[in-house]
Amino acid sequence: MSNVLAELKEKAAQLSEPERAELALALIESLDGPAESSVEDAWCVEADRRAAQVERGEVQPIAGDEVLERLRRQLG
Repeated sequence: MSNVLAELKEKAAQLSEPERAELALALIESLDGPAESSVEDAWCVEADRRAAQVERGEVQPIAGDEVLERLRRQLG
């Protein structure tokens, strides 16, 4: 590991949790490159479609905590 990387990791560990989350997101975004507008548009259409399904009562939302618990049980 380079000295610069070791120093950055040490400094990052001193940040608050929200600051570390913001840094992690910035680093991930720097690897992903710019978002393609067609992909963003497609996700917006999908989000609207799903919200409409919930509003019409076609599907019932599940709380995030419950989803994670189900996944933990399935994955052991």
